[in-house]
Amino acid sequence: MTFAAVLALCVLVGVFLVLALTRIPPDAVLMGALAVLLFSGVLTSSEALSGFSNEGMITIAVLFVVGAGLTETGAVTSLAERIFGRPKTTAGAILRVMAPTAALSAFVNNTPVVAMLISAVSDWARQHRITPSKVLLPLSYAAILGGTCTMIGTSTNLVVNGLLIRAADQTQAAGGPALPRGLGLLDISWVGVPMAVIGILFVVLTHRLLLPNRQSAAPVREDPRRYITEMEVEIGSPLVGKTIEEAGLRHLPGLYLAEINRDGEVLPAVSPKEKLRANDRLVFVGVVESVRDLQKMRGLVPATNQVFKLDAPRSQRCLIEAVISDRCPLVGKTVRDGRFRSVYNAVVIAVAREGERLPGKIGDIVLRRGDTVLLEAHPSFMETHRHSRDFYLLSRLEDSRPPRFEKAAAALIILAIMVFVVSLSESLGDVTIQIGSVRAAFGRITMLKGALLGAAAMILLRCCTLTEARRAVDWQLLVTIGAALGVGQALEKTGAASLIAGSLIELAGHNPWIALLFVHLITSVLTEMVTNNAAAALMFPFALAAANTLGVNPIPFVVSIMMAASASFATPLGYQTNLMVYGPGNYRFSDYLRAGIPMNILNTVVTVTLAPRIWPF
Repeated sequence: MTFAAVLALCVLVGVFLVLALTRIPPDAVLMGALAVLLFSGVLTSSEALSGFSNEGMITIAVLFVVGAGLTETGAVTSLAERIFGRPKTTAGAILRVMAPTAALSAFVNNTPVVAMLISAVSDWARQHRITPSKVLLPLSYAAILGGTCTMIGTSTNLVVNGLLIRAADQTQAAGGPALPRGLGLLDISWVGVPMAVIGILFVVLTHRLLLPNRQSAAPVREDPRRYITEMEVEIGSPLVGKTIEEAGLRHLPGLYLAEINRDGEVLPAVSPKEKLRANDRLVFVGVVESVRDLQKMRGLVPATNQVFKLDAPRSQRCLIEAVISDRCPLVGKTVRDGRFRSVYNAVVIAVAREGERLPGKIGDIVLRRGDTVLLEAHPSFMETHRHSRDFYLLSRLEDSRPPRFEKAAAALIILAIMVFVVSLSESLGDVTIQIGSVRAAFGRITMLKGALLGAAAMILLRCCTLTEARRAVDWQLLVTIGAALGVGQALEKTGAASLIAGSLIELAGHNPWIALLFVHLITSVLTEMVTNNAAAALMFPFALAAANTLGVNPIPFVVSIMMAASASFATPLGYQTNLMVYGPGNYRFSDYLRAGIPMNILNTVVTVTLAPRIWPF
């Protein structure tokens, strides 16, 4: 083994140890490792930076823009509510997340599925008082498991299938023993589907032992009755006809429904079975974060019609907290009589007073010195009144823009078209359009091409702005992925990965079952250290050589490589989706080891047991 190979392995071990034993962010650790490999001469500049031009990484970056369109229109939140429903237990929530995610990932590349669902699943979990760390890792695992169910579920399956087709062509040209020329779309399903079912059930049943509880489930402060706010059920709202419980207004974190004002009649102590009607005015009491989330619920609007008379469109406004000073001219006046909109071009949508429960409507509350009001206004309000003596303090709430619900249908249509076109192209091949004598060849519509078209459509149709698109991109994640790919490049270039794999396969002897087990285990370990596609490409020649030496059917070995390389659970570096949930779930490296190693063992047992029985040696 050369010095370069030894150094590459040492750097890799160092990365694992630092991630496991410290809280240093993964992007800093991996960039440091990449710098060591670059300065030592193991990698050239172009090789070190190759990961940052990787198509998969660029695809993820573009998909963040698609996700921004879905988020800013409220489409992803409403879609999550319909798909995931309203769980009563953590186990039920995990099952509701994993089952549909796995099914979707079987036919759509699993990386974009996770990219678009992370935000929705996190918000959905908090709304149902579930710790996001309990559902985000299962989200990644479900996407990985679903990707193994079909040939198009993950790029790794396509890479291995392409290697098999090329090997079959080369063998045929050389006059060697015939090899199957690739696998069909659902051939791998015989192993992938049982593994997906068993894997999902395993996570659901063991979540108390294996999944961490890294952050509080709800943003509840010391005083959960801080603000009083009024919302009105719109005419034609999807909430009309639903009970309070069905509408999701029963167990909002840090917020409770105090009363309903219906046609001048006040309904206190609202029953969860009470059905909502159009124009119902709902009075809520709770913390500011939950009031902000309430503004984003489809079918509910602020009860004051003053909101709709502000100059800027709602999609351009934000929520601002302001503390009334004793010099404010509105002190001693009701919110309605003070004509807040006319004076400040802002509207009061909630009021808090030292945790006191304020009776009556928002417009009837008499403002006092020290009251905290929640305003809906254009962001310029902050600059205009930052030094005003009318307010003691001004504070803007992050992520408080009302969604563009009117664009939600357009965002979902864009997503559906993107998924359909990419899936169809991956199944049928190159896309060619001919109109009369004019013929245009577009080649295969890859996930990158589809994502670029989807992102452009989101911006052109105003589902999100350019500013929102830029803000949606998780640059820290992209740096982490690019650097990880560079480290993997070092293991490939120095031959360290190939040398270790070849040596271990020789230990299998002439027993095809042991050889298959070794191939699977080595591929699984390599996948945790380098990228899944790289691990599959490295192991394919060894697997094919082992099958030829033993004189057995190579398909069990090919399927085993697909399953082992695609199903990487034990580290955040092994698969992109694991990295994507690392930050949002507030995970530690050890969390992946605790939950992922049993999943890897399960995958090994299922694959090595089923593959030779479905495709006999």
